[in-house]
Amino acid sequence: MKIHIIAVGGTIDKIYFDAKSKYQIGKPAISKVLTEQPIHLNVQVTALMAKDSLDMNDADREAIKEAVLSSDANKIVITHGTDTMTDTAQALAGIKNKAIVLTGALQPAIFKHSDAEFNLGGALAAVQVLEHGVYIVMNGNVFDGLKVKKDRERNRFVEA
Repeated sequence: MKIHIIAVGGTIDKIYFDAKSKYQIGKPAISKVLTEQPIHLNVQVTALMAKDSLDMNDADREAIKEAVLSSDANKIVITHGTDTMTDTAQALAGIKNKAIVLTGALQPAIFKHSDAEFNLGGALAAVQVLEHGVYIVMNGNVFDGLKVKKDRERNRFVEA
């Protein structure tokens, strides 16, 4: 089984430079996880873009959709910023014959107490057993990607 991981940016890949919270989106965090953990999967990683999800637009979502459609894998994991992850899930609705899992982190992967590795592990496990469709995997939960929202007050995803 081949899993195609498409990295598009977001908090998971943020690198902070100073105490004033200036940051940029760095290399995909998934690359570090795949080399540091004993993961034995057939994966292909594509760094499609490096954007904060608040800066994404319809053209970016179309580029993500095209990357998914052109992939020869039918198991896709997309690392994405959490603020507009549900918008991208909506844009990917209707893609046939692929299990698509979006995941990210509420804190950058470089932070000691980040949820990034846990979420990436959850997404990689989930995509292997899920039926075709669009899902969001965050903090131990697997959500239907079309029936979920981010609860900003509680800083978590919940069923919509």
